[in-house]
Formats: sequence, C-alpha cells, structure tokens
Amino acid sequence: MQEEIQWVQEVLSGNKQAYSHIINKYKNQLYATILGMTRNPHDAQDLVQEALIKVYYQLGKYDNRGSFASWIYRVAINHCMDEFRKKRHIEVRMTEESMEKNLEHPEVIFLKKEKNKQLELLMDTLPEDERMIILLRYVNELSYEEISELVDVPVSTVRNKLHRAKKKMRNTIKREGGYFNEVSNCR
Repeated sequence: MQEEIQWVQEVLSGNKQAYSHIINKYKNQLYATILGMTRNPHDAQDLVQEALIKVYYQLGKYDNRGSFASWIYRVAINHCMDEFRKKRHIEVRMTEESMEKNLEHPEVIFLKKEKNKQLELLMDTLPEDERMIILLRYVNELSYEEISELVDVPVSTVRNKLHRAKKKMRNTIKREGGYFNEVSNCR
C-alpha cells in the first residue's frame, strides 16, 4: 500500500512514468472483473483501458482513506456502469472457445460449455448490484470488507446481498431445472 501511495505522489508530482507501475499491478485484476461484467474480451480490454485513463486523471481525488486497490476498483467499476447505462445493454457471449483450446473428449467439452451457458443465464437473472457482488466475491476473490468499501455499502449489506443472490439462483435452478438441477439431484 505504501508503494502505491508513493507511485500516486510521483505521478501527481509530474513523473508520468510512475503510472506504469500502477497499470502493471492492476490491469489483469481489472480485466478479470470487467470481463466478468461484460463477458466479452474485446469490450473488457477497451473498458480497462478507458478505466485506467480515468483513474490517471482522477488520481488527485484519491484521499488515502481506504485501500488504493478498493479505490481503483471503484473508479473502474463506476466507469463500466456508466458505459452500461449509456448503452442500456450488456453483451453476453461465451468466451471459452477463444480463451482455451481444449483437447478433452467432445462430450466433456459440450458439458462444460452447457454448464457455463447455464451459469451465465443464472447470473443474468440477478439484479445488477447482486451480480456485481457475486463477481467480486467469487471471480476476484475479494473479502466482504473489500467489496463493502468498493461498492460503498456496509459489510452486512454485502453479506445479505450475497446470500439473497445465491438463494435466488438456487430457487431459479429448482424452478426451471437445467444443468445445475440435474447435478444437484444426483447427490
């Protein structure tokens, strides 16, 4: 954390090269978060670049009152949410084919794709705030405290929203069936 504050101070003092340290430290984590929101690698790359530019211009607003990581996530996620509101839709695409070449048996590949498609459909049934908390918790593996700071709600609200989101997903599975219902009935 001290290192990040030093980088911020260097950038604000005119050393623009110090910003490359911040980019290198956070670009992959931001990409993973934004990819989880967009489900489109190209859009995620564009949004990460735009968000990092926005962070650069807002560095002076960082007040050292929380972790720098939470602050940078908040700026990036707010930027994405603004873009989503402008477009009024989120593009949903499977990215598994472009991200990995799988040499497994065709049936296993099919089942993995089906599972991912079902999971995306389940996630799409959630309100935006609950979907975001699920992504931050399980994709980015952030703590409840970090999520709380990031989305600016109490830790208890994060816990409640996470619980409600998982409950809604379970109810959807029970009601509509699908891959996850088949798996849960096998136990």
